Amino acid sequence: MDIISVALKRYSTKAFDPAKKLTAEEAEKIKTLLQYSPSSTNSQPWHFIVASTEAGKARVAKSAAGTYAFNERKMLDASHVVVFCAKTAMDDAWLNRVVDQEEADGRFANAEAKAANHKGRTFFADMHRKELHDDDQWMAKQVYLNVGNFLLGVAALGLDAVPIEGFNAAALDAEFGLKEQGYTSLVVVPVGHHSAEDFNAALPKSRLPQATLLTEV
Repeated sequence: MDIISVALKRYSTKAFDPAKKLTAEEAEKIKTLLQYSPSSTNSQPWHFIVASTEAGKARVAKSAAGTYAFNERKMLDASHVVVFCAKTAMDDAWLNRVVDQEEADGRFANAEAKAANHKGRTFFADMHRKELHDDDQWMAKQVYLNVGNFLLGVAALGLDAVPIEGFNAAALDAEFGLKEQGYTSLVVVPVGHHSAEDFNAALPKSRLPQATLLTEV
């Protein structure tokens, strides 16, 4: 299946079949998708909670109580639930951790190349944290890049998913102690296989026409 076919086929799943689980191989592949998403300057300002047990999914689903109860079954019935979290502040320790990992992975020919790479990344980090004072928003944008990459990748694996912003982020952050770790939850994505009750599975996709969306020059 080519990537365009995947884009045309994927959709937001409204109901999951709780009896259909990801295989061990599929579970590993979705973690690889999370790990290898692009991000601005390869800053990777994120963390993920992957819930696959009933107890784990129930903890995530606490955030779908009350106002967001319509999303609870999606979190409980999916095979896996991924919580996408962003760093709340970009710090020097993280920048050093990223460049040291790049060095360990063999990306630099010498110390000068490493220093130049680190300087470039720090330039953009400083722009957002010291000049624009919007590093939290900058990092959130990187997480959303990951979400888009993940949704398309999951569909390419033949799996179903839905991105959810309708949840109590404060409750989810408290449940997993995210604030204390320097993170906050942004998006919850249940992954699995849709059920026969999923009305959205049979509906045609709808997008605005290219004439509205595109300007070619």
